[in-house]
Amino acid sequence: MSALPDTKAAPSNGGFTADVLAAHLAPLGHLPKWWLDLKRESWNRFAALPLPRRTDELWRFSNVAGVQLDGFQPAEVRPDPGVPPAFDFSRSATLAFFNNRLVSASPLPAELAARGVIFTSLEDALVKHADLVRRYFQAQAADLGADKFAALNAALTTSGAFLYVPRGVEIPTPFVAVHAAAGAGGSVFPHTIVVAEDNARVALAEFFLSSDAARIFASGVNDLHAGPGSHLTYVGAQNWSRDALAFQSNSIAVQRDARVVSLNVHLGGRQARHESHSRLQGAGAHSEMLALTVALGAQEFDQRTLQTHQAPHTSSNLLYKNALLDQARTIFSGLIIVEPDAQKTDAYQSNRNLVLSPEAEANSLPGLEIQANDVRCTHGSTTGHVDEEQLFYLESRGIRPAAGRELLVFGFFEEVLDKLGNAELHAALRDLIQSKFKK
Repeated sequence: MSALPDTKAAPSNGGFTADVLAAHLAPLGHLPKWWLDLKRESWNRFAALPLPRRTDELWRFSNVAGVQLDGFQPAEVRPDPGVPPAFDFSRSATLAFFNNRLVSASPLPAELAARGVIFTSLEDALVKHADLVRRYFQAQAADLGADKFAALNAALTTSGAFLYVPRGVEIPTPFVAVHAAAGAGGSVFPHTIVVAEDNARVALAEFFLSSDAARIFASGVNDLHAGPGSHLTYVGAQNWSRDALAFQSNSIAVQRDARVVSLNVHLGGRQARHESHSRLQGAGAHSEMLALTVALGAQEFDQRTLQTHQAPHTSSNLLYKNALLDQARTIFSGLIIVEPDAQKTDAYQSNRNLVLSPEAEANSLPGLEIQANDVRCTHGSTTGHVDEEQLFYLESRGIRPAAGRELLVFGFFEEVLDKLGNAELHAALRDLIQSKFKK
């Protein structure tokens, strides 16, 4: 972790006072001491770090005035969980969380349990598999600007999925984790760890959903670890309420000859920031970083990425697509770093924006930092407005303008969805995206 900043002014942490931490820790005495100590250390870090400022380079173009914690508290326990229904596609097992608590879990198939697969809540994993959690929990932070909110997640998280797949185990159907929230002023802190050991194959689909239209705060973190020769697929679909302030930090570690595909879908939130850092740590490692965003109304989606090549003969590919309507804003800031020993790196980065309104705004900052001399690295950004002739063609065949714009968006998105290679999950994500146009 980086050193704490030297700041004289105490940051404004809203309703997150020391009493909140004390209440959070009170029922957790049965958990390992190192875990409780880590929470206290994380809280101190959160309390010391400032909120983002307009002059911070890592927050360039962001609406930092909207990042305020006043009025938020940890979400209250409710007798009726109200978890939105899961999508209908084949899965190995499901965990459902509501307001920071596990509310339902389908049993892990006996065959997978017998082979050493673990799929359980983070709290249960701390009791039964503490050494594994300690090894992988925030082992490598995203370090892309939202450190304060990642520290708050570590301090207050109790809900999250822990998925561990032993060496050589291949699982054809994905696991599913659903995180739901409800209640004005509530805050949730999902934290998910996925570990694929050597030559394992696994997929996790994670959904972040609101059960009502209330204003909430969400701060989530994922730790994704792909061991040598493994294949790991991660899908994160965010559809919090339209009045949410949301942060998500993803850290991806890819070892020798491993392959990771991560797709993040961004739909909900008043202001939502997503950070993803992929580290290529062994020869032959590959990372595929994908994202789809639909921005409506006055929504702001802020995307920060880092592709760090730390070993020779590694490759990465990033494709982020944004569709913007109304007065919405998007920010993409991505950087490819090639370290001195990472010769023969092959890295690509592309941000494409489809603007469907003259008032929408797309900001794009792709970049390269190359410290090796035998590499192939390219980056690019395109921003285009909807083709009026295409819309006229659709209208001339009886398709309303709103429906026509929806068709154009899905045509724009298909290139990314096709990379999943799972028809059922593809259809579920398509239905989720389509639901945003119906609101």
